Amino acid sequence: MQGMLRLSRAIDALNIGIGKIVAWAIFLAVVISAGNAIVRKVFNISSNAWLEAQWVLFGMVFLLCAAWTLIANEHIRIDVVSSMLSKRTRNWIDMIGHAFFLIPICLVIMYTAWPFFWRSMLQNEQSSNAGGLPVYPAKFLVPLCFTLLLVQAVSELIKRWAIMQGQLEDVTGGGHHEAAEAEAARLREALAEEAEARAKAAIVAASGQKN
Repeated sequence: MQGMLRLSRAIDALNIGIGKIVAWAIFLAVVISAGNAIVRKVFNISSNAWLEAQWVLFGMVFLLCAAWTLIANEHIRIDVVSSMLSKRTRNWIDMIGHAFFLIPICLVIMYTAWPFFWRSMLQNEQSSNAGGLPVYPAKFLVPLCFTLLLVQAVSELIKRWAIMQGQLEDVTGGGHHEAAEAEAARLREALAEEAEARAKAAIVAASGQKN
């Protein structure tokens, strides 16, 4: 099991590293978008290549950060139902979901997407827009995304199984939504304690005035 956990940690490190690097494409897309707008307004010049670059960068972030999103437990879930279940039940649901839904879907998309990209590259497929970019680099992002997502699903299965066997601490949270709910609960408790303290202080002050 320790060997499997080492494999899981290596997969996590790979996808976290890719996610952190690719996330900078958001900043680059913003710079390109602002530059395009300025050039178009000031010089009345536009470029399909730069416009398409924005779309590719957005797609890159969306696709190549998917595995990182899964690691951080930020993928979409029905929080109302999930929060009512025990951690063990949630781990079982995750294992079943990864094994019977996520992994098969990744395999099917990889099976169809790799030839889809390969044909495009062999044909040197270009954009239908004048002065646009080559198409095959963008198409490459699809099979790459689901390859990374597949190996991450394997890593998640390993971690869930190790947690259920008591060989790994369950530190998996519910993402930002659960963290926000926990912070809101903490603030409510703090406000309630403060209100109680003020009420006690008022009672003490009132009793002191009577004396």
